Amino acid sequence: MSSLHQNRELNKRGDVASFVSTKITPAPRWIRTGFWACTFIAVAVVLRRIAALEFPSISGPPQMMALDHSFASHSTLTLAHILPALAFVGLTPFAILRRFSRLNWPERWLFPIGGIVGITAYAMSVYSIGGWVERSAVLFYNSLFLFALGRAWFYRSHNQPSLKRRWLLRAIGILLGIATTRPVMGMFFATAALTHLSPRQFFGMAFWIGFSINWALVEIWLRMRGAPEQA
Repeated sequence: MSSLHQNRELNKRGDVASFVSTKITPAPRWIRTGFWACTFIAVAVVLRRIAALEFPSISGPPQMMALDHSFASHSTLTLAHILPALAFVGLTPFAILRRFSRLNWPERWLFPIGGIVGITAYAMSVYSIGGWVERSAVLFYNSLFLFALGRAWFYRSHNQPSLKRRWLLRAIGILLGIATTRPVMGMFFATAALTHLSPRQFFGMAFWIGFSINWALVEIWLRMRGAPEQA
């Protein structure tokens, strides 16, 4: 009886230890703030681009008019890229926030939609406004996004939720880098009178800076959390 009691106690302690080790630690405020800021910016950018394609403006700042005309020249491809991207960003909160953890379908849909976003991003790179500097950033980070998404799918199919979540967060962080490029572009636009840089000259730099910021911050956060179960 004594041995049986000891075994029960050990099992209870093991269950408690397992629960503690797999408990999800809430993300810090700076990560949550950055996530929602990037989400809102990404949605606003897509809605603005859709409006510009559907209702072309006949007046406005010359640089913005030139950008709108560039995207309008391949509007079908642009819509094939930004509409799935909008769906991906819209589903992301339902896939990763704990309050929606009982929902399985948002996460499941992220994978095929993310694949479409990645494939069309390669096609969009042909029309890069910033030339090869922008194209190189898109090719590098888009490949990294698809790799992270593929790893997340691999761990999901092999029933390893902790590693799946870790790689899915990487993929989401990289994709939301497109939102971080917008404030960077805004700074370049605001200082154009001093730097004399045109969009063709600074778009590539903005892409590298924006995506690198997101990648670095998400990677730092994941490594700060330590074990995959804590991410």
